[in-house]
Amino acid sequence: MTHPALIHSPTLIGVGVGPGDPELITVKGAAALRSADVVLVPETDTGTGEVGRAEQVVLSACPEVAARVRRVPFSMSQRAGVGAQRRKSWEASAHAAVQAFAGGAASVAFATVGDPSVYSTFSYLADHVRAAVPDLHVEVIPGITAMQALAAVSRTPLVEAQEVLTLVPVTAGLQQLAEALEHSDTVVAYKGGRHLAAVLDLVRQCRPEATGVLGTDLGLPEQRLVALDAIDATSAPYFSTLLVAPARTATGGRL
Repeated sequence: MTHPALIHSPTLIGVGVGPGDPELITVKGAAALRSADVVLVPETDTGTGEVGRAEQVVLSACPEVAARVRRVPFSMSQRAGVGAQRRKSWEASAHAAVQAFAGGAASVAFATVGDPSVYSTFSYLADHVRAAVPDLHVEVIPGITAMQALAAVSRTPLVEAQEVLTLVPVTAGLQQLAEALEHSDTVVAYKGGRHLAAVLDLVRQCRPEATGVLGTDLGLPEQRLVALDAIDATSAPYFSTLLVAPARTATGGRL
């Protein structure tokens, strides 16, 4: 809840809308979207004009905000680094928020898939808007992550007792993934669809005893789950999550 002293400050709210199922958005997140004067949603640069994942969730969970939804650029063409295309999308998104405040909006919500604090562009957006709106108040409403949704739907505990969990973006390199597999009990790999074959080879080499599951399009009608030992694909869609868990042989064995 916004502090009373900040009620008249322009407010930018990062709202995590979960992995795809509109029923997984939190009550607080839905309330923030409904009360916002403008709702920003990412629009990818694929050129297809398709409604993005976050926008799908927003329109399904809160259809009454449709007239207040504004699409802002989100670059998927650049996988690493701060290049011209990525910086341009950040600046354009920030400009949309700044213009909304200049037009009289008291609150602007930015809907992001998953959680605004986990590999989200919201933190970059907030930095740019804060630079242009000095009295800006920023609020973050957490959302359910893909790894939580995958663990739930596959009935695979993320961690038990004293187990250690590591989340790795495959874009950081296979060496990072190898180190995580060596030192952590459960490893979740994001952003690995393009490199699935190499990721699977590494997992099978480092953790031949591990169990796990690959989930794609979690929470959507086309959702697909494949057990680790049954994956035969060489690539996977962008919205894919690989969960590698230890072989648990006894209930409470790590207590």
